Amino acid sequence: MAFFKHHPASSSGAPKFPFRSTIILGVIGILTVVLPLLLIKLGIIDAYTSRILTMGGVNAIMAMSVNMIVGITGQLSLGQAGFLAIGAYSCIFFNLDMGLPLPFAVFCAVFVTTFAGFLIGFPVLKLTGDYLAIVTLGFGEIIRVVFINLKALTGGPNGRSFTTSLVMNSELAFVFTTATLVIILALLQNFLRSTYGRAIKACREDEIAANANGINIFRYKMIGFVIAAFIAGIGGCVYAMVVGFVKPDVAQFLKSIDFLIYVVLGGMGSMTGSILSAYVLTYLQEFLRFLQDYRLLIYPVILILVMMFRPKGLLGMKEFSIIGFVDKIHGKFLRQTKKAEA
Repeated sequence: MAFFKHHPASSSGAPKFPFRSTIILGVIGILTVVLPLLLIKLGIIDAYTSRILTMGGVNAIMAMSVNMIVGITGQLSLGQAGFLAIGAYSCIFFNLDMGLPLPFAVFCAVFVTTFAGFLIGFPVLKLTGDYLAIVTLGFGEIIRVVFINLKALTGGPNGRSFTTSLVMNSELAFVFTTATLVIILALLQNFLRSTYGRAIKACREDEIAANANGINIFRYKMIGFVIAAFIAGIGGCVYAMVVGFVKPDVAQFLKSIDFLIYVVLGGMGSMTGSILSAYVLTYLQEFLRFLQDYRLLIYPVILILVMMFRPKGLLGMKEFSIIGFVDKIHGKFLRQTKKAEA
């Protein structure tokens, strides 16, 4: 089931209702931002909960980045937190040290992170399986150590502060993060349904068969890896802007594992499943804070239960289809109307 449902073409070759999906998804996207914001304004959702939802959005962006590599290209990467750190520190550097306006600083930071993904992808993607996981893990640790020692730029182990309007305003932070998440999801889902996206999925399913059909395996793996770095760069910028403080520890191995857990729980290959699990686990971790360190035991227990009863994750490789859901409701309404008329 696809997030953007394909509508069959008419006999003339033109798609039926070409703007229908766009209108429905646009309305749903706006409601996704507006309804929680309305609840915040009415006091039903307090500032603390809105901050949790904001961090859930950041984690969801990073979950999509990891899922692009693990679920879509079929490669195991344990270093996505390193790209998050590059994006966050680059955003701070271009804005505070270089004096660029924040939008331009974000653009430059995302470009730097994407370019870093391009450079790292060349040697890394020649490896597979456990070797790839070990190398990407090492990459994340190298980034962390480098940022600890670049005290002039990163503040060393103490990190750097980054005061923005999003730090001061929890409502604005929520709107910005959620809107960014919705836009990335829409663009990514459209890409995955393009020729390039299907070629990447073909490489994941069977590299030999894909190569036999003329698909350049390394090239499409590189495309997937670079896109994942691009998304992580955006996630890093959003993290820096809504948290207002960045430490080298954001690049540590355990952070990458957290992002991987979101993907495994939601379903490898399912972007909407990863987003759902990111929000659930982010809120659950805060809800169980009264358990102190024992709350960290919840993740392993959840993973064990998922592996036992739902080994493919909550949604597997399927996507929640808004268009399909609307069509289903519309179909039921039409059937009830016909029964009433009869």
